[in-house]
Amino acid sequence: MICDVCPRHCKIDREKYFGFCGMTEKLKLAKADIFMWEEPVISGTNGSGAIFFSGCNLKCCFCQNYEISHNKFGKEISIERLVEIMKELENKNVHNINFVSPTHYSNQILEALKIYKPQIPIVWNSNGYESVETIKKVAPFVDIFLVDLKFCDENLSYKYCKAKDYFEVATKVILEMVKQKPKVVIENGIMKSGVLIRHLVMPNCTADCDKVLKWIAENVKDKCLFSLMSQYTPCFHSKDFEEINRKITPLEYKYAMSLLKKYNIENGFFQNLESSNESFIPIWDLKGV
Repeated sequence: MICDVCPRHCKIDREKYFGFCGMTEKLKLAKADIFMWEEPVISGTNGSGAIFFSGCNLKCCFCQNYEISHNKFGKEISIERLVEIMKELENKNVHNINFVSPTHYSNQILEALKIYKPQIPIVWNSNGYESVETIKKVAPFVDIFLVDLKFCDENLSYKYCKAKDYFEVATKVILEMVKQKPKVVIENGIMKSGVLIRHLVMPNCTADCDKVLKWIAENVKDKCLFSLMSQYTPCFHSKDFEEINRKITPLEYKYAMSLLKKYNIENGFFQNLESSNESFIPIWDLKGV
């Protein structure tokens, strides 16, 4: 497979070599389990059926899941096994099947969903650095797009994620997601369809946070849910950048919260400052794989 599924366009034959994402075409998972730490409309009371894929096309130096995104921890499985995993999670009465970092495996996931489409919502939980073409392909099988909008400033996205064009790419992708799923549907407190955008507040990045929220307010505020996240915990190579090698301060988060009021963003969620705790990071033990 000559890979062209994400904006890296690395054109690597992933039958033989590793792509920029660090993966071949062989599916690799690190965990498949009930997950309680998504937004309330995703996790609910029964949890989300989270399937964590190894590898990632966005090289965030601060990634909390670096063991699987950068260090490639995981176990190779077949497409048929992915189908079985979806069924096993569905039988645990989870609210949805939650594909975490699925972009580089979009073709394989589509194959699995064509074999079996669960009777519960499918969540596409991504970093936002995707191609519009890929989103169009997966949209008929996906019910909820749970997507990051990390940075506006191209200098920040290049410095911390190796993606100078992140904002340009991610905003186009989000607009396509909203086009595909134009209405947020919630039943009994659980999201059934629509788009939920996340933004992680980072140290010394509140000016960029302002720009991100301004774009959301001007473009998609009334068409999606929004989640402001305080859980940034310095991990992995954060230590290489002194300005982000700490948790956010109460003042920084208070400012970020004030932006919700400034831009009249009301549909969504915000975390408590105490959410920046390593105890919320999953243990990568191959459970359910």
